[in-house]
Amino acid sequence: MKEYRLKTVEELESEGVAPEVSVFLPVFNEEANIEPLSLRLTESLQQLGRTYEIIYVDDGSTDNSLERLRAAAARDSRVRVIALRRNYGQTAAMSAGIDRARGQILIPMDADLQNDPADIARLIEKLDEGYDVVSGWRNHRKDRWLTRRFPSTLANRLISRLSGVELHDYGCSLKAYRRHVLADVKLYGEMHRFIPIYAGWAGARVTEIPVSHHARNAGKSKYGLSRTIKVIFDLITIKFMSSYLTKPLYVFGSAGLLCLVASFLSAALALYYRFVEGIHLNRMPLATLAMIMFAMGIQFIFMGLLAEMIVRTYHESQDKPTYLIRELINIESESDGTGEL
Repeated sequence: MKEYRLKTVEELESEGVAPEVSVFLPVFNEEANIEPLSLRLTESLQQLGRTYEIIYVDDGSTDNSLERLRAAAARDSRVRVIALRRNYGQTAAMSAGIDRARGQILIPMDADLQNDPADIARLIEKLDEGYDVVSGWRNHRKDRWLTRRFPSTLANRLISRLSGVELHDYGCSLKAYRRHVLADVKLYGEMHRFIPIYAGWAGARVTEIPVSHHARNAGKSKYGLSRTIKVIFDLITIKFMSSYLTKPLYVFGSAGLLCLVASFLSAALALYYRFVEGIHLNRMPLATLAMIMFAMGIQFIFMGLLAEMIVRTYHESQDKPTYLIRELINIESESDGTGEL
């Protein structure tokens, strides 16, 4: 009688079976952090008892980061590297990692060693409780209060209020996702931090756990106050996209109707002053205001109609990437439209 047994993690990896866990990290000018990060990350993932892969996305680094990543990939076939042609930003780099990840559990994190790889096991344990998204919460954040923590706190409260998804820390890159949550997500701007919102709106179970946060010991931070402003603009965008993506005329048309109402009221008031009070129109701003509001109302309505046409084109157009790839290491070349080699 033939004896059956479960294959070990090492045997599954040697047979090229898709890994259970994919960790992907955007990298931009982090040469001093690559070696210690690689060691700590590999040590933490080996303790999981699951098959895994590590995907580094070099986002157009101008230092020796890519060379360090090539060396790491040469030492370990589970390390995969995507080198983008230029610096596209963290969101596009994360998109590249998501597109090439093969695991059923996807974990993004920063490459600056401020996220702790040891927290990955805790994120997966929480995911195994039945959640679809587990977000990290840096409740003891090691960043400057005025330029990083304070604006981040305000932004997080605003995001939770507008989105209805209650999280303390949207900016923490360390999260765990089930693969199906990210299957159809397309990211632009700084929108990678809003993935839990997309998931929550789609009915996914979202939670968060406290994670460790370390002070940066090497390299320079790429974030500042300007990023908070970008996040607010992106929040407005996703609110519009979630509520009015398929019906933009509702927004522009409503604004147009308000302008037309204001125009008619201004015109009526101007006529009253002209014929009842005897004040000439050229001495009143109401007539000018009526004409301006009327023009704006018509313009808003036509903008809404144009947006309706664009939306239809958007839904029917081909899928196009937000990044271009220069080089792939330990990754098979694919002609699937997800990038250009």
